Amino acid sequence: MNAPAALYQSALTSLKLRARGKVRDIYDIDDRHMLIVTTDRLSAFDVILPDPIPGKGRVLTQISNFWFAKMSHVIPNHLVDIPLEQIIPDPAERAQVEGRSIVVKKLKPLPVEAIVRGYLIGSGWKDYQKTGAVCGIQLPEGLQQAQQLPEPIYTPSTKAEVGDHDENVSFTKTVELIGEDLANQVREASLKLYKEAAAYAKERGIIIADTKFEFGVDHDGTLYLIDEILTPDSSRFWPADQYRVGISPPSFDKQYVRDYLETLDWNKTAPGPSLPAEVAEYCAAKYKEAEVRLTQ
Repeated sequence: MNAPAALYQSALTSLKLRARGKVRDIYDIDDRHMLIVTTDRLSAFDVILPDPIPGKGRVLTQISNFWFAKMSHVIPNHLVDIPLEQIIPDPAERAQVEGRSIVVKKLKPLPVEAIVRGYLIGSGWKDYQKTGAVCGIQLPEGLQQAQQLPEPIYTPSTKAEVGDHDENVSFTKTVELIGEDLANQVREASLKLYKEAAAYAKERGIIIADTKFEFGVDHDGTLYLIDEILTPDSSRFWPADQYRVGISPPSFDKQYVRDYLETLDWNKTAPGPSLPAEVAEYCAAKYKEAEVRLTQ
């Protein structure tokens, strides 16, 4: 049986397109529900690349759905139990998005990205080298690259439009944006989700170095987990057996593609360069390996 074709952009005619993000296409169903389609698009350095990563959208959907179910005791999520057949009755049109789409509640997204860091890497490592702190949170002296932090830290950022860069902000700023009660709920839920997920993943040979959560509220102000959760797109996954303090470990996410792009003469603005087939295939295989390790 042949693998389903890669999907760079969905084209549903039976539903009204609401928005296209870097990776997801969102359609209106009715006043209370939306369909979110996870395509095989890949963004790097906030630029959407011209080539899809075959199967990536299906993998992200399966991993997210797995975690949504596993973490439902911590916080409710936006998933709704309405079958896709009911939303898209035409089998030919439905086939385009099967396995890579979810029916969700329409919620008001919060203007904050909830980032939790358990290890000192990426922009956090650069920040620490300059200031001894990460996003204003003072850390012990003498920590090395990729070292596990004494405790996971919550470092929120503001959500940027497609093509712009997210901006790290203080917890105080999130209180200004969404109010003290919600800001505390988001921080508490984010740290609890990360700690539980990191412990589970480590048993399966994956270190979750850091991750990003997104939240929304309903008309009553109830907080929900939305978007995706604990995937190789929203998190930094490392193979535990290759982890060493002092170096940047290999990863299950798009870091391999980023590393390739760093070798090119490209100024990191759109349009992005095409990927060689072997780079796209290797990236697809790493995403799939993460899915298998976590969910099976």
